Amino acid sequence: MRSYRVWEHGAPSSMRIDDLPDLVPGPGEIVADVHAAGINFPDVLVISGKYQILPPRPFAPGKDFAGVVRAVGEGVAGFSVGDRIMSQVEYGAFAEQAVTIPAWSFKLPDGLSFEAAAAMGLVYQTAYFALVERGQYRTGETVLVLGAAGGVGLAGVQVAKGLGARVLAAVRSPEETELVRASGADHVIDLSQGDLRDSLRAQVQAATDGHGADVVLDPLGGDVFAAALRAVAWSGRLVVIGFAAGDIPTVKVNYLLVKNISISGLQWSDYRDRTPQRVRDVQEDLFRLWQAGAVKPRIMRAFPFAEAPEALDLVHQGKVQGKAVITMERGA
Repeated sequence: MRSYRVWEHGAPSSMRIDDLPDLVPGPGEIVADVHAAGINFPDVLVISGKYQILPPRPFAPGKDFAGVVRAVGEGVAGFSVGDRIMSQVEYGAFAEQAVTIPAWSFKLPDGLSFEAAAAMGLVYQTAYFALVERGQYRTGETVLVLGAAGGVGLAGVQVAKGLGARVLAAVRSPEETELVRASGADHVIDLSQGDLRDSLRAQVQAATDGHGADVVLDPLGGDVFAAALRAVAWSGRLVVIGFAAGDIPTVKVNYLLVKNISISGLQWSDYRDRTPQRVRDVQEDLFRLWQAGAVKPRIMRAFPFAEAPEALDLVHQGKVQGKAVITMERGA
């Protein structure tokens, strides 16, 4: 089987495609034929050596895949050869075969394609946990989603709307505006306006009759974080998800005291490893939202396996609206 592998940390173009023996599951493991793999911003960080969790080299990157169970190891219950599954792994998804475990895997409902499943894995889990677990969202609140046209951002818009929120989606272009409105956003916040520090707050105040945002989901960081903090409502919550804008911001904590604001962070993989049953419950709710039409994975483009570096570069440059996925030639 073919597998991308990182021999030395660097740009996505530094990865190699190696021919490797077919994978064999160990006790408690599942081996799947990968039909589609989702691309996430952390994949770029892992390949470059800048992520907080780095596997020993050489390794196959990739945290999201959907495919068909090829073999199961001793002791595996609940999964059989031929099952259609999606799985979120620490690494290994950018290959024709991948190893996973039952706790990280979910059977696909009828009608959910491999590409869509690969696009609704990590980003939707991240958005859900950020909103509900870390953001302590309550039905009917106003949710501001930053970077709303990206993978996590668009998932946040759809999940929040599906759970009954009033959604403010922050974007930078007319094309992104059209996308987030189609995904259910009630109001669009324009991040391209000058003097972001004041303009973002003014737009949020105008959209909420002066109330502000009860929950803010922030996958961007940088200057947008500081501007959004000023738009949080009294007793509001801001959840730090990532730093796609490049800079890691700091905060003057006296501002938290003045408005009773809470700031929390989310690393979803900790939930996967520490509370697998909670992750499984969330995935079932995400499947419910998909069946209800609230969750609609938006695939900007499906790239053939050989073009994965190009897809990763586009994600790194922030040029992907929704998700990019890799498909295998076997007919995903």
